[in-house]
Amino acid sequence: MKAVHFGAGNIGRGFVGLLLHEGGYDLVFSDVAAPLVAAINAASEYTVHEVGEGGTDKTVTGFRAIDSSTDAEALVDEIATANVVTTAVGPTILKFVAPHIVAGLALRDPSMPPLQIMACENAIGATDQLREHVVELAGESWDALEGRAVFANTAVDRIVPAQAQGGVDVTVEPFYEWAIERGPFGDTPPHIPGAHFVDDLTPYIERKLFTVNTGHAATAYFGAQAGVERISDALADPAIAAKVEAALQETSALLVRKHELDADVQGQYRDTILQRFRNPALPDTVWRVGRQPLRKLSRHERFVGPAAEAIERGLPVDALVAAMAAALEFQDAEDAQAVDLQRLLGELDAHAFTAEVTDLEPEHPLFPRIVEIVAARQAALRS
Repeated sequence: MKAVHFGAGNIGRGFVGLLLHEGGYDLVFSDVAAPLVAAINAASEYTVHEVGEGGTDKTVTGFRAIDSSTDAEALVDEIATANVVTTAVGPTILKFVAPHIVAGLALRDPSMPPLQIMACENAIGATDQLREHVVELAGESWDALEGRAVFANTAVDRIVPAQAQGGVDVTVEPFYEWAIERGPFGDTPPHIPGAHFVDDLTPYIERKLFTVNTGHAATAYFGAQAGVERISDALADPAIAAKVEAALQETSALLVRKHELDADVQGQYRDTILQRFRNPALPDTVWRVGRQPLRKLSRHERFVGPAAEAIERGLPVDALVAAMAAALEFQDAEDAQAVDLQRLLGELDAHAFTAEVTDLEPEHPLFPRIVEIVAARQAALRS
């Protein structure tokens, strides 16, 4: 069996690639970073170091890497004969993955089982997005190609911090979750030990996005606001921990109401997430977690997404709005979106900024709440 994975970075090697290896797949990594591709091809194995309580070291073998920017033909050949294709590249990069998949499907022997495609991204319906790109690119030929692939959405969760060591080894936390839609695969799901297949993915992916991602980003922005460097140190501050907990209380209330989750079970999940963030063995910084603030403040992301749904249901959103206010203060000269965030705050009025960044309609009940914190941030910048 063979799996092609787009994105040979830390998540690709330390999470998705590891589980595919444990499932017995030969791994083909695709990336555009030539030094990383060379380093992977120079190694016969790499180690995934789980740090924290219960962590172990795991060795990955049986892999190779292709630079898709210079050897697209070889990549397409691998896709044409693969069993599985996965991604961990970021939702905005999926459109650049799609052409390789279309070309691979065109070369695929129609008698082979359908290629099983899963986008493992921090986004709702990421595989649906990838499929839309593939269908659009295939055009009229899609009718002939459609039977050669199946697409399944996933919800993935594992903290993989910025790496201190060189080489291709990866440091991760022991905890992980990989939930996958069962339906598209019928009776032949991919063999991925540790993953679990579910009939309805939406509660899983929203629980993860609105708890893990909301909590992680909130910790980063409150931490940066307080001048704290590490995520674990931020949550060691009782004042910051209380703000993050309050935000997750609000997202939990939404999840319980929307998906009829058990409130006690969701509370235990929330506590587990916060404990993971407190892991002092993870060298994670507020700057890594807080990067790309414009994306994190967009309509269907970890703050505006749950806050919009909560306020529509008459649920409180004060703590989520406070987290968004902290995000507006995030400054990092090395992050393009952080630079753009501060530029837009200087160029647009509060109403225009809110409309452009959040994509909320002015009539939405959350809109004036965000206008208020944007105006306050702009006033502080002018003072």
